[in-house]
Amino acid sequence: MCCTGFLKTMMFIFNGLIFLAGAIILAVGIWVKVDSGSLMSLLGNIKGAPPGLDQLSNVSYLLIGVGAVLLLIGFLGCCGAVRESRCMLLTFFSIVLIIFLIEVAAAIVLLVFEDLAASLIDGLEDEVRKDITENYGKDEHITDLWNATMMQFKCCGFKNYTDFDESPFVTTFSLYPTTCCNSTELLGDTCSKTGAGLSMVPGCFQRLIDFIKENSIIVAGVALGIAALEIAAMVVSMVLYKDIGRKA
Repeated sequence: MCCTGFLKTMMFIFNGLIFLAGAIILAVGIWVKVDSGSLMSLLGNIKGAPPGLDQLSNVSYLLIGVGAVLLLIGFLGCCGAVRESRCMLLTFFSIVLIIFLIEVAAAIVLLVFEDLAASLIDGLEDEVRKDITENYGKDEHITDLWNATMMQFKCCGFKNYTDFDESPFVTTFSLYPTTCCNSTELLGDTCSKTGAGLSMVPGCFQRLIDFIKENSIIVAGVALGIAALEIAAMVVSMVLYKDIGRKA
């Protein structure tokens, strides 16, 4: 009885943490979805992007799906332990095992196809620059998306200010987006080509890479933490499953 009580407590703690992780991931997914200024929104509006790369714009749906599944797992685990339901515990174990195997497969795929990802990014640069050249200052939706993205990341263009050289905005007004100039080079609320050149504001792609690098340790830590919780929860659920079976 003491052992069963301890296992139930551990199961409740593990799944409470999984439930919390699911809630956080779900919240992030919803935020990405409703954030119209996200860089991911731009990817979904670029015509001619390399095959598969435009699917990055659907990352919000992936996060929402993962968060929802983790919430379900946490619920099943907690209820199965509290009610001592072998059916719920077995269902919990099966779902967690499937997800864990998918995570391992995804990690392997990312390592194997690292070169493919690099080639997709190289192909993206030309398409993004073409999109800016044809639509910035002409298409209101694209213009607003770029303005919001550059404001959020404090960046200019995909690579630098020269991405806007032949855009409708520059050819019409002979000015560059205000985010392409730092505060000392702004003339009122306008940014000239000279000011943009002197400011050397980094491109949005570089800002995104820097952001990922800065948070890579956190992301890796969270991923390893979730994997450890999944393994521990599977072990405890099976031990509890067998213990409940012996009492039946």
